[in-house]
Amino acid sequence: MKILVINTGSSSVKFKLYDMPAKVLLCEGQIERIGEPEGRLMFTHYLKSGTDDIVLQDTFEDQQQGLNKIAALLLDPDRGLVSHPGEIGAVGHRVVHGGEDFHEATLITPKVTAKIAHLVPLAPLHNPANLKGIRTAMQVFPQARQVAVFDTAFHQTLPEHAFRYAIPNDLYREHGLRVYGMHGTSHQYVAEQGAQHIDKPLDTCNFITIHLGNGCSMAAIENGKSIDTSMGLSPLPGLVMGTRSGDIDPAVIFYLCRHLKMTADQVDRLLNKESGLKGLTGSNDLRDIVRQAASGHQASLLAIHMYTYRIRKYIGAYAAILGRLDGVIFTAGVGENSVLIREKSCEGLSMLGITLDTQLNEQKTQGIREIQSPDSAVKLLIIPTNEELEIARQTYRLLS
Repeated sequence: MKILVINTGSSSVKFKLYDMPAKVLLCEGQIERIGEPEGRLMFTHYLKSGTDDIVLQDTFEDQQQGLNKIAALLLDPDRGLVSHPGEIGAVGHRVVHGGEDFHEATLITPKVTAKIAHLVPLAPLHNPANLKGIRTAMQVFPQARQVAVFDTAFHQTLPEHAFRYAIPNDLYREHGLRVYGMHGTSHQYVAEQGAQHIDKPLDTCNFITIHLGNGCSMAAIENGKSIDTSMGLSPLPGLVMGTRSGDIDPAVIFYLCRHLKMTADQVDRLLNKESGLKGLTGSNDLRDIVRQAASGHQASLLAIHMYTYRIRKYIGAYAAILGRLDGVIFTAGVGENSVLIREKSCEGLSMLGITLDTQLNEQKTQGIREIQSPDSAVKLLIIPTNEELEIARQTYRLLS
């Protein structure tokens, strides 16, 4: 079965085409700057002899026009990817927020789209774009079955004492204000890969998974299930991120509103778009910050210290609630590639049985890597995440 995985944003569409269950990636690409005068499409077709790459500058008025262009590339007879639209058996959609309604991959029906729309207040930046992608894909690929895979689903195993906020009960019962967590597809994927790597059944594994990209989150995984996570109702709390503040005293918001006369929308933008590493250094690109820190730039040095200090705090907290650890897993762009961030995130954790081997940490190799020292009681793993493959896997499992 050929499964097209789509991640639709407000101004972008990312896609990958897989041949399942063989997990063969046939092609991938993305369209950027939808709705702007100059959009861009990048497309890579994987061949036995190498790759065929396309970069196209064009105007894409909306997601439908973008998906129509993607369909044209897939159906191009000279490429031999898809001979007719019906050959795509399913489209798997990344949907950010599934609330309490969705615990696993779900076949999309009118009732499901209505529930996703109902959850828009919990994810106002993401769910509307995800819905656009679903509705457009139904028109562009009418014969394919449409499946939603939710970022929040993996964290639906959190116990009530972990997902509830200490606020009046009615705010949870009537408005759904609770911890939902994000990046669940990534946390689930690397936990499954970690269990395979250490040759243990997933339902016997205890992991701390650390997803570090522009957005950052951690999860405590007990016997293969998420029992706590650093993000909450939204992606804002938890770790220091590229542009998000992470954990902050709620009274800061009162101060901003009362004394600086900021509106709710202004505070929202400040904490989500102008804080984190960007607020501390002026840049949300950690690579630039690491280079500046190496030359003694004080704001960059402080930002790295704050960033890794917060990670260590969460490792300690999650180790306490798990009681036993099989491994700590680093993943996503920063987690997989930053030697410095991994090193500083593991400093001073020997009392938890966590000891890093600096030489292993500095090696540049592909695939899953172990970077713990020989005397470490806990494995330290770098596992490349693959959320699109996980969406394809969940889609295939559901339809099979």
